[in-house]
Amino acid sequence: MSTNNSNQKRQAPKSAKKIANPEGPLTVFTPGIGAVSTTFMAGVELIRKGLREPVGSLTQMATIRLGKRTEKRNPLIKDFVPLADLGNLRFAGWDIFGGTAFDAASKAGVLGRDDLELVRPFLSSVDVMPAVFEQKYVKRLKPKIVKKGKSKMDLAEQLREDIRATMRRHGSKRAVMAWCGSTEVYIEEQEVHRNLKNFEKGLAKNDPHIAPSMIYAYAALKEGIPFANGAPNLTVDVPAMNELSKMQKLPIAGKDFKTGQTLLKTVLAPMLKARMLGLNGWFSANILGNQDGEVLDEPGSFKTKEVSKLSVLEHILQPNLYPDLYSDYYHKIRINYYPPRGDDKESWDNIDIFGWLGYPMQIKVNFLCRDSILAAPVLLDLVLFLDLAKRAGLSGIQEWLSFYFKSPMCAPDLYPEHDLFIQMTKLKNYLRFLMGEELITHLGVEYYSEDSATSKGRRRP
Repeated sequence: MSTNNSNQKRQAPKSAKKIANPEGPLTVFTPGIGAVSTTFMAGVELIRKGLREPVGSLTQMATIRLGKRTEKRNPLIKDFVPLADLGNLRFAGWDIFGGTAFDAASKAGVLGRDDLELVRPFLSSVDVMPAVFEQKYVKRLKPKIVKKGKSKMDLAEQLREDIRATMRRHGSKRAVMAWCGSTEVYIEEQEVHRNLKNFEKGLAKNDPHIAPSMIYAYAALKEGIPFANGAPNLTVDVPAMNELSKMQKLPIAGKDFKTGQTLLKTVLAPMLKARMLGLNGWFSANILGNQDGEVLDEPGSFKTKEVSKLSVLEHILQPNLYPDLYSDYYHKIRINYYPPRGDDKESWDNIDIFGWLGYPMQIKVNFLCRDSILAAPVLLDLVLFLDLAKRAGLSGIQEWLSFYFKSPMCAPDLYPEHDLFIQMTKLKNYLRFLMGEELITHLGVEYYSEDSATSKGRRRP
C-alpha cells in the first residue's frame, strides 16, 4: 500500500477481508446512452489519455486516513483498496434512439466540441444495442429502435445474450451494470415484486408492474453482474431483486444519483439539526432543459422523482424525535422543463428557519450546476466500488454506498441514512474494514498504563 507520505509498503493486518485481484478488462454496461453515460465514458477516456483530471471522483482523488493522526498515513483510496484500473474499463449499453455514443454525446451537448473530437473514435466504437422499452413507463420519449419479444422473460433473455456476446468481444470475465436511462413513471411494490418466484412468473406472463429497468436488473443479476440504479425507479429496491442478488452473491445499490439540489440538502439539513435550529419551510425549484427535464415534465415520471427528493428532509431531521423543531414544516419541490438551459441545471432553495426564542431567519441558495458533470464521477466510483464489492464476496444491498444516492436503499427494518457526512464516514470505515484497518470513530480518548503517571488519561492525537 503506497501513501502520499511514504514510499514504504505496509502489509494489511490478517483480519483483512480476502479480495480477489481485479484482473483483465471490466465491462461497464449502461442501459441508456445519453448525457450521463456518454459524459462518463468520454471523461474516462480523456483521463486515460492524460488530458483531463478526474475531478469529483473519490476513488481517483480522495485520500483515507489510517490509524492515529500522528501516524500521518493518508493513502489515496485507489492505492489503499484494489480497484480496477481505468485502463481496463470497457463500455457498452442499450438505447432507444440508435446511432453511436458519439452521436448521443453530441446531441446531449454536455461536453464541448473540442473535447468530443478528442474522443470521437473511442465513443464511436462503443457497443450500442437496441433497448428494452415500454412507452407507458416513459411517456415523453419516442423510440426509434427497441427489442421485440413474446414476453418480458423473452426480452430478459435477449439482454442476457447481449451481455454474454459483449463480454466475449471485450474478453471480460467481470462486469458492472448501472441504470442511466430515464426516470420511469411512479409505481409501488406489488405482489409480483415480493419474491423471485413471483417475479419470474410475472416476466413470463407480461405482468404490467414489471418495468423495463427491472428487466435489465434481472438480466444483469442472472448473468452474475452487480447492478446500480441511477434513477429513482423502483428497479432493484424490491424483495425479489434482493433475493436474487443474495442467491447470486452479488452486490446491488441505489437509487437515484445524488447530484445538484439534493446534494446541497444533505449538507444543509444536517447543519440545522446539529445546531438545533428549527424549520418552517423549504421551497425548492429547478429548471433544466435536457432529456431528463423533458421526461420529468410528465406527471407520472415527476412523481417518481418527487418521492425520492421529498424523503431526504424527513429522514435527516427526524421530526418524531424533535417535534418542536421539525414536526410542521412545509416542503415543496418544483422541476420545470426549460429547453434553452440544456444540461445546465439551475436550482433555487428558499429555507425559512427559526432560532433562539423562535425568531425567524432565512437561507437562500442558488446553485447553477451541470447535471451530468456531477453525475459522471458518481457513476465511475459506483462502478469501481461495486466491482470491488463483488470481488470481496459481498452481496445484497450495499448501504455503505449510500453516499452516492438521493434515496439510498437499506434493509427493510431500517430507515435510510441521508446525512452526507455520516454517509462519508460509513463509506470510509467500510473500506477500512475490508482492508483490516482500525475504524475511525473520532473519539480520540485512550488511557495508558498506570506505570506512567504522566501519560495516564492523555488524549490520543
